[in-house]
Amino acid sequence: MPTQIKNHQTILFAGDSITDCGRRADFYPRGNGYVRFFHELLAIREPEKHVTIINKGISGNTVVDMAGRWTDDVLRMRPDWLSILIGINDLHRYLRKAETSVPPKLFAEIYQQILQRTLDKLPKCRIILLEPFYISSEDNPNSPRQAVLKLLPEYIAVVHKLSRQYKTRLVRTQQMFQKIIRTQPADFFCPEPVHPNPAGHLAIADAVYEGLSK
Repeated sequence: MPTQIKNHQTILFAGDSITDCGRRADFYPRGNGYVRFFHELLAIREPEKHVTIINKGISGNTVVDMAGRWTDDVLRMRPDWLSILIGINDLHRYLRKAETSVPPKLFAEIYQQILQRTLDKLPKCRIILLEPFYISSEDNPNSPRQAVLKLLPEYIAVVHKLSRQYKTRLVRTQQMFQKIIRTQPADFFCPEPVHPNPAGHLAIADAVYEGLSK
C-alpha cells in the first residue's frame, strides 16, 4: 500500500544519533541510516512521487536538546509530515544520574510542549511518533542492559499517550525489534543495543513506510 504522502510534499525527520547517522558530515544531507533507506524505499515503491526528505537528527540529543532547536530546525521548515524518534539518550542520562538527566516526567512535559508548538504553528502537519528502542533480550537482573529494558516502558508509555492525545501515527519500534530478535540474533540488527547497523535501519525505514501507509 502506498504512503499517504502526496507528490511535492515535505517530510522532516527529527531525532538523535539514530536519525542523524552522519547527515552533517560524510553522509550529508540525509545521513546513512533509516532516513536514507526510507527515501530509497519511497523512490522504489512510489517513483511517481517527488518528495522532499529533510533530516534534522543530531547525535546525543535528548528531548530537551531537541526542544531548544525546534523553531530553527523544524517549524521554519514548514514540513507537511513530521517524524520524531527520541528518548534513548533521555533514559540513559536518567539512569546515570547525569546533571542533564531527563526523567520520564520531564520527558513527557517537554515532548508535549514540542507537539503543541508544532500544531499551533503548523496545524496541517501530519505527525508520526516512533517508540524509543533498545535491541537486547538480556535477562540478567544485574546487567546494565536489563536496567535499560526495565525502565524503557516508562518512556514508551509517554510516546503512546502523546500519540493518542495528539492523534498522531505511531511506529511500535521496540515491539518490532523484540519480535524479530526472538528468532534472529540481536547483533544481526545492531552491534550494540542503541545504534542499528544497516539491517536495523532498514527495519525502521520499512516500519515508518508502513506507518505512513495506513
